[in-house]
Formats: sequence, structure tokens, C-alpha cells
Amino acid sequence: MPTLEEELLRLMTEETARLHAAPDLVERVVRGSRRRRTRSRIAALSASVAVVAAPVAYLGMGAATTTGGEVTISATPEPPAIDDVPPQPSEPPTLGDLGDGKAFGHVKVEYLPERLIWSRWSVNFGDKYSTAYGYEGDDSGFYRVQIYMYEQATVEEVADRIAAHRDEGEGEEVTVGDRTGYLVVQDVGEDGMKGTPTLFLKMGERQWAEIMISPVYAGELGDADAVTAELRRIAEGLTSTL
Repeated sequence: MPTLEEELLRLMTEETARLHAAPDLVERVVRGSRRRRTRSRIAALSASVAVVAAPVAYLGMGAATTTGGEVTISATPEPPAIDDVPPQPSEPPTLGDLGDGKAFGHVKVEYLPERLIWSRWSVNFGDKYSTAYGYEGDDSGFYRVQIYMYEQATVEEVADRIAAHRDEGEGEEVTVGDRTGYLVVQDVGEDGMKGTPTLFLKMGERQWAEIMISPVYAGELGDADAVTAELRRIAEGLTSTL
């Protein structure tokens, strides 16, 4: 059985390969391990992930922006002007509104499940960007709902991933209003580790959305039908501004 560190390395390698920066990386590693760990052990691991995973933008309090085609990531916000003022989470300036997290990039979010608010976590790789939502007071490294947007050439990544799921016999074609999509549970782990319920939604010829519900939140919602219903409601409420 792989150790906690080996499982962490495996997940980080996968995240790097597809530049899909999920904010629940530590959560998934911890849930996938059968070994009991002390609080200090988990805290130390979380701290190491924040440093090592910076290239894939696993930064709850940081942000990524693009300049001249290159991705730059701010691990910590700029120091405050007054020493006794706590630093605030930095926000990617190119993601648009983000006042309440319901308008970002080229999309508006009209529906979120009850009690969910913007987590102040977001990443921006130009034509591929994301933000997440959780409960008030949640640790910034965890999420309940994440929306990842793909535009222009990056929509090919979505096509490839859906094709891979089809080849494996995973998921199903769905229709949301007059839009098509694909419903699947991603990243199903070994030893009963739950995966991430996901709805890929075609919003236009060159724009797709990937809506994810974390395994933890899926458990809170109840059975698979309840989870699918929430994914559909979120998808129905997504509006493109392209």
C-alpha cells in the first residue's frame, strides 16, 4: 500500500500533467490513506503542499495571472501598508467581477446551493480559469463546488477527457436545457475512495464549463440523484458573456 507521501506525489503529478488545480488536494490525500496521523503530521503535510504545489496553483490564498502568455502565481499577497493590518487574499485582476464570485471571466453564475459563498480561491491561465465556493469559515484550501472554464483552443482538453471517459465506459451524455454535456464521477480512487461528481457543459463552440462537487460535499448532499440534481441546477444557471 502506498504511503501518504507517495500518494501525495502521485496526485500532484496528475494535477501538474493536466494543469487542473483542484483546491482539495490535501483533503483527497488524507482521505485516501488508511493510516492514522496526528494533527501535527497533517499540518506539516499541508504546509509542504502549499510550497511544492505552487507550480500547479494549489494556493488557497494566492492567485495566478497571465502576462505575455506566461503564467505567474502569487503565493502570498503583497505586504500591507500598515503592519497591524492582516494581508488579504490576492485576486487575479483579469478574471472580471469576482465581487461575490458569481461573475468571473466570461461567465455568470446564477445559482449556487444554499449557504455556499465564494471561497476567494481562483486561478487564471488565460483561456482556462477557475474559481470555487464553500461555506463561510471554511479553510481556503477546501471547497464544496468548483467551476473550471475552458475557452478557445483549451476546449480540446475537455474533448480529450470526455473521450477518455467514454473509452473507459465511465459517465453518460446529458442534456441541460438546450445545451449538451457529459456527467461523470472523476478520480475514483482505490480502497473505496470516493471520486468527484462532475458535469461538463458545452456553453458554445469555443467555451466549455466543468462543474465539480467535492466528494465531501457530495456526501453531505446525500445520494447520487441529489448530487446530480445540484450539478444540473448550477449548469442551468451558467450564462456565457462571450
